[in-house]
Amino acid sequence: MMEENAKMEKIQEFISKVDAMKKQEKLDLSSDQDLSIAIMNLVSIEEHFFFSGGKTQKPEYYDLIKDVREMRKDLLKKIVKDSTDGSEKWCISKHLLAASMRLMEVGTKMIGKAELSSGQDKKPEAYDLFGKAYNLYSLFWALNMDLINTDGLKKIDENAINIHDKEPNKQTFFSKMGELVKKAINCCWE
Repeated sequence: MMEENAKMEKIQEFISKVDAMKKQEKLDLSSDQDLSIAIMNLVSIEEHFFFSGGKTQKPEYYDLIKDVREMRKDLLKKIVKDSTDGSEKWCISKHLLAASMRLMEVGTKMIGKAELSSGQDKKPEAYDLFGKAYNLYSLFWALNMDLINTDGLKKIDENAINIHDKEPNKQTFFSKMGELVKKAINCCWE
């Protein structure tokens, strides 16, 4: 109980810091959020050039990857600040954005197929993928807003995140991060 109160105090302290930074115009999370979506698309373009090169056997597609990758790296530096854990934060951030983007794309395709299919409702699966994509996106922001202390990070306890949890009031790590990101990042704030 006491540990939970300490966590809640840290979260509240974090939200207060974010609010103070916004007031001082030191933090523009809505622009960073837009930038993160652009970075997702650049990762997707890198992947597309790779697969296009493989499918067509045209090496000029592979040659385009380098320029897009450099652009993605430059832009990612604007969000992922230097970290004490070397390249881990960088690499994890890139993969969180890439996985989030892929899950969004698959979910979007499922919704399209649901409308075309004969009675097969794929929307629940699509919504599940959208939820997972948002969880990964929230984790990206939690990591890059230093809400997650990666010092001494250990394996996550199997009971901390359980895909079989059906209790509506039970908050998982992802749901807590998602709520925090909703509070900290509001694209409607100017």
